Amino acid sequence: MTARRHPRTILVPATKLRRLAVSKLEACGVPRADAALVADSLVQTSLWGIDSHGIARLPHYLCRLQAGSIEPKPVMRFTATGPCTGTVDGGHGLGILVCHRAMQEAIQLAKTQGVGMVGCRHSTHCGSIGLYGRQAAKLGLIGIAFTHSDAFVVPHGGKAAFLGTNPICIAVPSDEGPPVCLDMATAATTMNRVMNARREGQTLPAGVTLDKRGQPTTDAQAVAALFPMAEHKGYALAFLIDILCGPLNGMPFGPHIPAMYGDLSARRNLGSLMIALDPLRFAGGRSLSAAVAQMAREARRQPRAVASVEVLVPGDPEYRTELIRAVKGIPVEPCLRRELLTGDGARPPRSLRRESKPSPLCKIPS
Repeated sequence: MTARRHPRTILVPATKLRRLAVSKLEACGVPRADAALVADSLVQTSLWGIDSHGIARLPHYLCRLQAGSIEPKPVMRFTATGPCTGTVDGGHGLGILVCHRAMQEAIQLAKTQGVGMVGCRHSTHCGSIGLYGRQAAKLGLIGIAFTHSDAFVVPHGGKAAFLGTNPICIAVPSDEGPPVCLDMATAATTMNRVMNARREGQTLPAGVTLDKRGQPTTDAQAVAALFPMAEHKGYALAFLIDILCGPLNGMPFGPHIPAMYGDLSARRNLGSLMIALDPLRFAGGRSLSAAVAQMAREARRQPRAVASVEVLVPGDPEYRTELIRAVKGIPVEPCLRRELLTGDGARPPRSLRRESKPSPLCKIPS
């Protein structure tokens, strides 16, 4: 979903946003190294053009840190449960830190055992799931990552929210350029995109959201739930991902998960599942990255159904956007700009409060 940009949107260099994010997180008690990892992850996500999970989520994290539902200095514990498996108790820390640690452990298991599967528990919102698949793929491994959320999405045939947006990532290394990477939600859109549109006073495309009566709506303020991606297929995929992330890790599912945009003092108790595979343990492992590069080249050369629409491979849109935004800057809209400059977690961001007056123009400090 591509939302119309506010006319007063400014372009901010990634370096400035990183510094700002680190300083805000440190002010909430997050150690500098952890703050840097979270800031890098959020800004990298914005560079990819995934604005629903990028720097726009920082004010929400700050609010939860201040409210006490996210621990600034969590005690994270990894427990090996078998030769190839383990679990990370995130201690209610920032989800980006928890899932990064879990994929680190999965990578180490894969390097020694060929496969590593690590579940997370007592975690929080972990940003873009694509961060973690790429974390493994950059080291020559195959990365697979799942996470879940509280109930935003109606089941196929239903009209009330039951499942989360429950995304999946699969990333594989390529001899030519960055990993080929699938990073997608199992809903028709994400609730964070809805929150961004609500904050900036934008409308939504038709056919992706419903109001409290279960009727389709394009009014971001009226959204109560999301449609699943691809009807019954997205619903089924989300259902199984919820099982792998929630109950498998001793965490709740769907409607039993505390709401992301509800009581900010309530622990989220989210789960995730991180998987790393060593290609060298398979028959085509030594030639896999070369084959992936060849497959990508051939796919991009396929005849177009519409002359103006290119055939791309998974990850291409993000990498192209990154090249542009690394030079021109990351779009920051007026209300988000105000939240980033003034928010310290003391109050919920403007997008989470009833008031919706336009924010004044502010300047991002150097």
